[in-house]
Amino acid sequence: MRHTLMIVLAGATGLLAGALPAAAAERAAPPRVVIRDGVTQPTFSFKDAIRQTVYVETPVDSDHDGKKDRVAVFVTRPKETDAGLKVASILEGSPYFSGTIDDPYHPADVTDYPRLAPWSPSTAPWTPPNYNRVYYDNYFVSRGYAVLAASTLGTGESDGCPGAVSPAETTAMKTVVEWLTGKAKAYAADGSPVTAGWSTHNVAMAGKSYDGTLPLATASTGVAGLKTVVSISGVASWYDYYRGNGGVIAPGGYEGEDADLHAKVVLTRKNPAACTAAMHEIEKRMDRVSGDYNAFWDERNFAEKAGRFKASVLVTGGLNDWNVKPNQFLNLWQALGRAGVPRKLWIHQAEHDDPIDVRGQAWLDTANRWFAHWLYGVPNGVMSEPKVDFERSPGQWTTAPDWPAPGARPVDMRLGGGQPGTLGAGVPSGRQGFVDAPARTADQLTAEPDKADPNRLIYLTPKLSKGLRLSGTPEIRVNASVDGRSPYLSALLVDYGTDTRFADFAATDKQWCFGDSIPTDPGCRTVKKYVTKETPYQIVTRGWLDVRNRHSASRTEPITPGRTYAFDWKLVPYDYAFKPGHRIGLVIMATDHDYTLRYPAGTKVSVQLGGSTLRLPLTTG
Repeated sequence: MRHTLMIVLAGATGLLAGALPAAAAERAAPPRVVIRDGVTQPTFSFKDAIRQTVYVETPVDSDHDGKKDRVAVFVTRPKETDAGLKVASILEGSPYFSGTIDDPYHPADVTDYPRLAPWSPSTAPWTPPNYNRVYYDNYFVSRGYAVLAASTLGTGESDGCPGAVSPAETTAMKTVVEWLTGKAKAYAADGSPVTAGWSTHNVAMAGKSYDGTLPLATASTGVAGLKTVVSISGVASWYDYYRGNGGVIAPGGYEGEDADLHAKVVLTRKNPAACTAAMHEIEKRMDRVSGDYNAFWDERNFAEKAGRFKASVLVTGGLNDWNVKPNQFLNLWQALGRAGVPRKLWIHQAEHDDPIDVRGQAWLDTANRWFAHWLYGVPNGVMSEPKVDFERSPGQWTTAPDWPAPGARPVDMRLGGGQPGTLGAGVPSGRQGFVDAPARTADQLTAEPDKADPNRLIYLTPKLSKGLRLSGTPEIRVNASVDGRSPYLSALLVDYGTDTRFADFAATDKQWCFGDSIPTDPGCRTVKKYVTKETPYQIVTRGWLDVRNRHSASRTEPITPGRTYAFDWKLVPYDYAFKPGHRIGLVIMATDHDYTLRYPAGTKVSVQLGGSTLRLPLTTG
């Protein structure tokens, strides 16, 4: 009888469900992610989302305390995940959730050899992490994603020691991905095990700068479950960030910074003294004296490991970013192409900025479609669009099949006699020299192109009869002798001609609110705008060489004073339009005050014009 009654009730229940209004039937259905118009829809409450901190156990012991390091991970997920809903994950790893420590920069002025600033672990009170905001959490949690914030080793609530995206840091982030795929362990604060039973096992990593570098590092491990990464102004090679062709080079605006300093400023864990030995190990291995490429830098060269990527990559960068320079996104982009990795590139005209601040809703729409395709398998056509979105000038966007511009061709320009000298055709001969003056800035040495200057050489084209577009990597060959303390040769590519040019990407007093979860969370950001000003010239791009590394960035070879050598090096890649009536200029100097180390003044450089050339990738228009 009881069996018969159950059948009746089951049938009655089905009949009742069929008789309910559509809205009531939808409420009775299991929670699900809604997909419409090629993207997931905002159907979950960000305000009511579940928030929890878990501690993922990694296989590394970077502070050598005999215990496996655990990484603190803050999870925000729709409350419906406790009722059977499974969602994909967007993970942002970062060393910044507990802020930074003020540590002294290394001296940029060299008296005998490059030295390090003295350092001791911070004794300041510990600062708990602040996870507000991580990667657009108010936007994506409401759309059916879990958004996670993971403090890197040695920061915030995590164990271990920072390492400038060391192999240990990379392994730790890999382990967080593995926890989301059921292959690693995590624990609550009370020590009880925590699983990610709500996870679909499909994971993305996303973030900007250091947070955009960790996705590349993690992808280079080939970890299963990491389906895609979004790298905004990420570092593809740490050597190219802190070094250049054997030279010790600063990121723009941070003269005196180096890999060890970055690890020290984010050492915000409790008991930072536990990482003293680890910080000194970085100081030693990074080799600030020779500047050579070595095993330390090879461990942190993620573009070189593109063949291991199983994740697709959406990469963005700014042409005016002299912190994470354009060579980072170009080298990565080309390496991904050679490896056959699915990829998309956004290039904007701003600096070290998030594309949401450059092209707000268009970027959110792209990210939304990107994650829907790679994490939920939505066939929304995002991969059939042109691969490159390029901002030609502030606010003027176009698309392209690739970058640099496929139509750009190398044009060789010879250096001609006189000061100012000529840049173009001809078969020049003779020598010209200058004396290094490290106290003078690049702008001071560039500002007066039609005057001779004892501290640099300059070469100019005639006024252009038609516009030329530079797209790609300029290269220079200089036959020269170097006699003195400074080992540097620096080259500047300059546009001479009065024009209104980019000056800044600055905040306004307006707010843009893009959060539309249910109930609505504001999620406001300060609106930014391009600032321009009229200037008589612009340094377009630059590049550096330690002359002792003339054959290889990995090998220092002394030079003989007075002997002429062939020095070849690349400038930072760029995309720039030279207008009709302007002149293209090449400035050659030794010390680049704001980027290279500054040795004592007086190094003499003598350039042999014959065989010295500038090669530019150019197209008309």
